[in-house]
Amino acid sequence: MLRFEFKLTPGANNGVGVRAPLEGDAAYLGYEIQVLDDYADVYKSLKPYQYHGSVYGIIPAKRGALKPAGEWNEQEIRMQGSKIKVTLNGKVIVDGDIKEATKNGTPDKKDHPGLKRTSGHIGFLGHGTEVFFRNIRIKSL
Repeated sequence: MLRFEFKLTPGANNGVGVRAPLEGDAAYLGYEIQVLDDYADVYKSLKPYQYHGSVYGIIPAKRGALKPAGEWNEQEIRMQGSKIKVTLNGKVIVDGDIKEATKNGTPDKKDHPGLKRTSGHIGFLGHGTEVFFRNIRIKSL
């Protein structure tokens, strides 16, 4: 389980890699949980599985719990087996099963070789914009 606080800048795009290898694209070789300024005009036409909190390309997050850029948010990511739960500011925005969500292929129609990973690393995945993180906590389940 990973808990952290984050503050977005306008138009920020980042992510949290889980069960990821040390090299390569965590969104495909592991799992990427989106950290994104959903309110930015540049992101108004994304696919549902690309918005904040989503398991990138796999499970879309519910929207509406993210605070505007400049405000601190609290998030928890919990993975057990193929189940994943993402809680943002006290609201569950993802409660899914990776195996179930991909039984007929991934929603983004891309190859995700990391789907079978049961372990790996946690990483913050910068995409060239500024995001602040604090109070990062990891607990083994």
